[in-house]
Amino acid sequence: MTLIAIVGATGTGKSRFALDLAHAIAASGRPAEVVNADAMQLYRGMDIGTAKLAAEQREGVPHHLLDVLDVTDEASVAAYQADARGSVDEIEARDGVALLTGGSGLYVSSVIHDLRFPGTDAAIRARLEHELERVGPGLLHRRLRELDPETAASVDPQNGRRIVRALEVIELTGEPKAARLPDEPVPWRPHRIVHLRSERATLVERLDARAAAMWREGLLDEVRALIPAGLERGVTARKAIGYAQGLAQVRGRMAESDAIAETQALTRTYARRQVGWFKRYAAASVVDADDRAAVAAEVARQAALA
Repeated sequence: MTLIAIVGATGTGKSRFALDLAHAIAASGRPAEVVNADAMQLYRGMDIGTAKLAAEQREGVPHHLLDVLDVTDEASVAAYQADARGSVDEIEARDGVALLTGGSGLYVSSVIHDLRFPGTDAAIRARLEHELERVGPGLLHRRLRELDPETAASVDPQNGRRIVRALEVIELTGEPKAARLPDEPVPWRPHRIVHLRSERATLVERLDARAAAMWREGLLDEVRALIPAGLERGVTARKAIGYAQGLAQVRGRMAESDAIAETQALTRTYARRQVGWFKRYAAASVVDADDRAAVAAEVARQAALA
């Protein structure tokens, strides 16, 4: 097996699991390398707010698709799919094992499943984005719900970028179902999935503490450094959880206590949606992320199967 996906909600220890598994596989004589599947970790300079491992924290394990976008770039799942699969192919060519690691569900699915993404239309996209800026995501989400209730139910009503993309696809193709993922997707190639899951109360406590720690560790300094690089112009980056709130604080629109509280609330909501997404992966090995013995046993099991 040359492809293992390590998924789970934010704060469940995916990065640590990937490092431990990479070392265990390497001990058996095969190289293992991590392929990032966190959309916000694609961005250069967005480190503290994304819990990105610094180079010295990667323990010598090669990592792919970190720091590959400027904050002014718009993230594209279609472009990511091509890049991530290219990384998997390169690792496989070295007789290595690719550890696809991250919590961005659509990005993970784009790699492990045979998904095709419709093209884009600049004029349609610009019109919908202008409308989003003018009226907000709520009205557009209601329109999506009228056109395609199933897709609307799967999209966060506050995720304007995803809503715009779904409406764009429907307008381009004339087919509401074109914006949906298939119920039973075909695998891109053989793979295994490890789903790290924490009990909700434990995870919430951890996420709240982590959000507060981001401010102590210098998130505002990171935000200030990214402003000259164009953070406020970044369609994707400026809306990232933590960064949007940090920008609001830096610009005097939000008090620090409110910025932290909003980041905590949005992170909790995001984690809930991640859990819902990854429950789709019926064949995944579900592991209690808070049971060290269970985690260690799963690392050993996956290494033996690699």
